Amino acid sequence: MSADVEARVRRELERLGVTHELMDIDPALADTAAFCEAYDVALEDSANCIIVASRDDPPTFAACLVLATTRLDVNKRVRKLLGVRKLSFASAEQTRELTGMEIGGVTPFGLPDDLPLLIDERVRSRDRVVVGGGSRALKVVVPPEALGALPNASFVTDLALEG
Repeated sequence: MSADVEARVRRELERLGVTHELMDIDPALADTAAFCEAYDVALEDSANCIIVASRDDPPTFAACLVLATTRLDVNKRVRKLLGVRKLSFASAEQTRELTGMEIGGVTPFGLPDDLPLLIDERVRSRDRVVVGGGSRALKVVVPPEALGALPNASFVTDLALEG
């Protein structure tokens, strides 16, 4: 499955025509802190793509991209933006079913076109940002502007909290 997802991510990057670099990595080092240490990437240049789900039936989903040095404000900011009463991180199973991606490899590239993508405004402050590549074995390095070209993407002030 991960090869199919990686191929979908690569096609999306080519379709968008964005400048990017692909990094093949050890899947055991896909989690942000381990990745940054092993591959000498500054934590502030790494961003996490997190799927959130409302507790409604059926649930409302969104993808959120925040710098690794911040925490997604799920309970206040994201919940209000989505207009739902209760919101939490999507489970690994929900994430896999919705995106085909594993936790630790979720990327904003190749997500379903109808899935909202909320990007913390702080991401724009970086010269480059490293995001998942669709699997735990791949990372993508892009300029932050490339993220704004994605379907349903919007930059949001204070989507995340410091530290």
